[in-house]
Amino acid sequence: MQEDLIYKLALKEADGIGGVLFRHLISYFGTAQNVLESPEGKLLKTPGIGPAIISGIKKARKGLAEAEKLLKDTEKRGYQIISFQDENYPQRFKGLYDAPPILFCSGVKDLNFTRTVGIVGTRKATDYGKEVTDKIVAELAEYGVTVISGLAYGIDLAAHKAALKHNLDTVAVLAGGLNHIYPAAHKKYVKDIVANGAIVSENKNDTVPVGPQFIARNRIIAALSDAVVIVESARRGGGLVTAEYGNNYHREVYAVPGSLDMPFSEGPNTLIRLNKAKIFTSTKNIIGDLDWSLDVVPVAKVAAQELDLSRFTDDESRVISLLRQRGEFQIDDLSFETNIPLNKLASLLLNLEFQDLIKAMPGKKFKLR
Repeated sequence: MQEDLIYKLALKEADGIGGVLFRHLISYFGTAQNVLESPEGKLLKTPGIGPAIISGIKKARKGLAEAEKLLKDTEKRGYQIISFQDENYPQRFKGLYDAPPILFCSGVKDLNFTRTVGIVGTRKATDYGKEVTDKIVAELAEYGVTVISGLAYGIDLAAHKAALKHNLDTVAVLAGGLNHIYPAAHKKYVKDIVANGAIVSENKNDTVPVGPQFIARNRIIAALSDAVVIVESARRGGGLVTAEYGNNYHREVYAVPGSLDMPFSEGPNTLIRLNKAKIFTSTKNIIGDLDWSLDVVPVAKVAAQELDLSRFTDDESRVISLLRQRGEFQIDDLSFETNIPLNKLASLLLNLEFQDLIKAMPGKKFKLR
């Protein structure tokens, strides 16, 4: 297990190998070790692999010692490393083309939370923005929501603090590695966040955050969230990037409208005008759209477990079993997990819906009734 992880860490650092190619190579060769140890001739026969990628793989072979050092540092600090093949890898990432293949995490052991809401916005938050953030979190508290944000100044920190205040789990997604909390002034909040959730990064521990990594961080916030709320943002702020990712991932996206003469209302107002976000007027918007109830027991644990699967086809049984485990699934994720083509899956889901066994939800999601 440890050896496999070392090879994965080395492969992850190979030049030219992003998340999609990383997963493709491991699927094709079976393990990261097989990828790194395969001869050049065999690599060249692999779809999507050319001289530049092979050069990156050769360099990665020399990085095994560094990967082992990284693993030891991670274990020493009590962090976890979660790969896309692990059971506790976020199910919400499945089917996303740019999902990180490896995550570094400190805190909870499993990132598959029952209900999640991402709350992001400007670093220069107004008192109004902070008050709205606290109100949103307070009203969602009884629904057992996990709050996702980026630990930045302003709205992000307000979201984490509100979650802690109202006894909710919260996840801070970092742009840099777990050893580099940014901004440094927010280190004092990490202990409480880890005790009530997690800090997460796709970058190795000593990574110092730079510009592009903050954009990449925003996609993870969106991917971990069932719904994304933009509270305040400039017209070109990071919150709008998160909203864009949220739309790409079929998440529910909301924007809190603001005064026309306030610069940090321009971003949310623009999202609403361009139909890239629903206007947020109440937490009832989220609760209704996601069909949440005050019964916080995950759907996976209700009486549906007693359903006799013997009367269903193998494909139907796989779908029902996954919905039991997770509670709800987006159709692309279901297709990825069950290996059922989308066109066939759509027909299968419609049939189960006619039998009153599943319920279609906004965002092309489905759950057991």
